[in-house]
Amino acid sequence: MYTLLSLSITSSVALLFWKYVMSKKPQRPYYPPGPKPMPIIGNFFDLPTKDLANVYLEWGRKYNSSIVHAIALGSHVVVVNKLEDAAELLDRRAPKYSDRPEYPILKLMGWEHNVALMRYGEGWFYRRKIAHQIFRKESVKNYHNVLLEKVHAMLYGILKSPEQFDQHNRMLSVSIPMKTMYGYDVESIDDPFVTGADKSVTLGLEFLVPNASLINTFPILASVPAWLPGASVHKLFAEVQQLTNEVFRVPMDWAKTSMIEGTAVSSVFTEFLERKNTVGASAEEEAAIADIAYTAYGGATDTTTSVTGSFLYYMAINPGIQAKAQREIDGIVGNRLPDFSDRPNMPYVEAIYREILRSSPPVPMSFPHRLMEDDHYKEYFIPKGTIVFPNIWAMTHEESVYPEPFTFKPERFFDENGKLRDEDRILAFGFGRRVCVGEQVASATVWLTIASILATFNIGKARDSSGNEIPIGDEYDDFGLLVYKKHFECSITPRSRDHHQLIEAVNTSNA
Repeated sequence: MYTLLSLSITSSVALLFWKYVMSKKPQRPYYPPGPKPMPIIGNFFDLPTKDLANVYLEWGRKYNSSIVHAIALGSHVVVVNKLEDAAELLDRRAPKYSDRPEYPILKLMGWEHNVALMRYGEGWFYRRKIAHQIFRKESVKNYHNVLLEKVHAMLYGILKSPEQFDQHNRMLSVSIPMKTMYGYDVESIDDPFVTGADKSVTLGLEFLVPNASLINTFPILASVPAWLPGASVHKLFAEVQQLTNEVFRVPMDWAKTSMIEGTAVSSVFTEFLERKNTVGASAEEEAAIADIAYTAYGGATDTTTSVTGSFLYYMAINPGIQAKAQREIDGIVGNRLPDFSDRPNMPYVEAIYREILRSSPPVPMSFPHRLMEDDHYKEYFIPKGTIVFPNIWAMTHEESVYPEPFTFKPERFFDENGKLRDEDRILAFGFGRRVCVGEQVASATVWLTIASILATFNIGKARDSSGNEIPIGDEYDDFGLLVYKKHFECSITPRSRDHHQLIEAVNTSNA
């Protein structure tokens, strides 16, 4: 009896002592769920480089979590698949989540001038403040004439060669930022300014996703000579850097020359030069303006091309939606082309604009944020330095928010009384303090393009020599973070002889 009692007391004391010791022992961090990491390399081979949004959405389903986690070679990655989580972390906790990852390859490619990719700090703050002045809602009106001119030029291009609609789309996307930023009129998509920028983005964008390059994880590899075996990627970076330097420098040199020759056209950069030559400006401000102009050109060009390509695709496969929008437009504009004053009076066209960016966001996985201090969310620990990706595509295809998410349905943005809902946030423009500063100009550009094409053209499926409709696939080209609708054949014809003449007349007046 005494022996049993003694053993019981001894066991109880040992158990209490063990619990005390364990309470003092550091607990293993409880990260959000994700695939089991391997020793040393972690989840390096689990991280996708293509179709990122779908892969991470599948992770969420597999691990029954709206946020998922991976660790690769010591670097943490968190993907946020639902808006409620993104709103809490990236919007409400923006001071913690507004940094960008330190990617050594940015300097190797010459992309350190891109304001959207800059680290969170004084340099970024200074540029962001200036950019807000340039692109604020009240300033967008300064660009209306350029937007109208370039969209009307696109209409004329489609009228003359509708089979080349991809080229006309690209021409529109590059001509607007080149004119507004530098005062330069792009005459052809074969312009060296255009081809250099295209190639730079195409070659470089894929390296911004996790595990795309070991250099991002091991910065010392940035110093490896290109001639060493296995270092051939440095040759690619060198090519991108040369192209980027030309895209950054040449338009500015052209603008400076035009100022000297007295042929300059009003633009962001030429207006700065005029101010610099009269009242003076600091070298810091000039560097900031140069970075902003370069960023606007690069950012606007690729995303606008993607969105317009998606618009043409959705109209070609949804003739009923197209016809409904055209009836609304006809009731407003009559025998003229749409302008910006018409936007409040075209709710269905507005709904089409929202639905395109919901269905096919040009950057399905938004640019990554970086956590600047340890954080806890729900029951999870997210360590400082974690790269956080908002999965925009997953958010805009959340069935509880958007029923039938894979159906193109502008009507979803109307309430039960047929009134356009006030909720007009476009997730494609990003989150928190890193939201796209050029949103107002981008929105105006895309809306005017949609309204103008619908007002003047019928878009449908092309037919083969036997008169049969040629099917249009739903595939997109994937460049890591950016996607484009794959080329497809379609029919684009003037809605009537009057519309044909209207486009001709507008082109003549703009010439």
